[in-house]
Parts: sequence; C-alpha cells; structure tokens
Amino acid sequence: MSVHNPDIKRVTTHTIQELKNKGEKISALTAYDYSMARVVDAAGVELILVGDSASNVMAGHETTLPITLDQMIYHASSVVRGVKRALVVVDLPFGSYQGNSSEALRSAIRIMKESGAHAVKMEGGLEIKDSIVRILSAGVPVMGHLGLTPQSIYKFGTYAVRAKEDAEAQKLMDDAHLLEDIGCFGVVLEKIPAALTKKVSESLTIPTIGIGAGPDADGQILVFHDLLGINNEFKPRFLRRYAELHKVMREAIAHYVDDVKTNDFPNEKEAY
Repeated sequence: MSVHNPDIKRVTTHTIQELKNKGEKISALTAYDYSMARVVDAAGVELILVGDSASNVMAGHETTLPITLDQMIYHASSVVRGVKRALVVVDLPFGSYQGNSSEALRSAIRIMKESGAHAVKMEGGLEIKDSIVRILSAGVPVMGHLGLTPQSIYKFGTYAVRAKEDAEAQKLMDDAHLLEDIGCFGVVLEKIPAALTKKVSESLTIPTIGIGAGPDADGQILVFHDLLGINNEFKPRFLRRYAELHKVMREAIAHYVDDVKTNDFPNEKEAY
C-alpha cells in the first residue's frame, strides 16, 4: 500500500525540495514507455527518470552510450503521456552535452519541447559546468549525477564503487557543492560509500537521490526492470527485488502456448 501524500496533485522541483526540507524521503523510479509509466505514477512515486538505461533494458546494449537523443525523446514522450502526478526527468544521452554548451542547450531544449518532460539530468561536475549553466540560463531545470557515471564507463573501466579514496571523495563533495551553487535542483549519487552519501546529503540544501549509495540520501531510485525482477540476471548488492516478474511472465506465456497448442484457447466463451 502506497503511503504517498494524496494532497500533492503534481510534483514539481519545488515539491522535491520541500520533501527534503521536511525530512521526508523521495521515491524515484525509471520508466521508458506509456504503460509502465502509468503504473509507476499511480503507485505514488514522486520522480520518474527516463534513464539512458533504456539503452540496456529496452535495447539490449552493453552500455548506455549507444542511445541517441532522438531515442531518448521517443521514450520520454511515451512516459510523459502516461504520467499525471510525478516529476519527469530525462537523461541527456552521451555526446549530447559534453564539451559544447551550445550543443547541450539545443539538446535540452529539444527534450523539453518535443517530449513535454519537466527536467533533464546530466552526469558530471566541474567538467560540464558550462553546459549546465547554459541550460539553466534557458530556464530548464537540471539534476546532477555524481559517483559512478555510466556514460564514463570506459574511462573508469569498471562498475565498482566510486569515491572510496580521499581524493575522489573530496572531488565528489566539491562537485556536489558546485552543482548546488550553479542552480541544480538535485543530484543523483550512484554507487558510493554510504558514509560519503550521508556527509554529502547533510552538507547540501538540495536533495540527493541515491542508487547503491546507502540509506542516508534524501531519496532512492532503482531501475524499473530490476526492482520487478523482469531483468533477472542483474544482481548487484544494492538491489532489492520487490517481485519476480520474469518467472511470472515466462510461466504465463508458456501456459498460453500450451493452451494454443491444445486448442483450449480460445474457448466458446472467447469466440464471437
């Protein structure tokens, strides 16, 4: 049973900030299509991320790098049509904002205009400051993303926990404060030590959303397909499965196949 606040008719960036101010945890989840977005939204999630993880779970790519801006707009448009309450944030995909603030602004404006989404998310700190500032100057809300940044996977060479060493932890802290100072409304912290998440979250006035970052972030996010067990091969330590839909779906489809083969489906009541 959801415990979301029914008085919140439409979640905005202001709502997200108010939740942090009140000490109420923020629930976030990914969605990539209309039907699933309707389910996630109706369940009371405050923030829906149209993640570039669609590259993995929807298209079967090994990394998030191949997904294009056009494809992200397609997924975001589908999600927005299914959402009545949640704040919809869309990942700017790899190559659409790094190193060129003008290109970053064009990418963000396309997402906002063509999908109807409410904000964009970008991976990185100081190195993408100019792009973030340019997008914010156009009135587009931006959420940051620090720690494990999957678009930089070939730079890291591993999906292991980030910022375990003092120097990287300090850079993450500095980047988090930079993102706050330039106007980001929140920041995702991915796969970093729980103690660092606590330190960052307590030092920022803007909300933090954790994934594999311990319990002290201001909110939590998981990938829809992981949470529901649709993707049954991904089993990181931080993931809690709330269902095993891969098994349920496979068995239901196998039952259907059997009924077709034995001429049990359709029966007389299911025919015209």
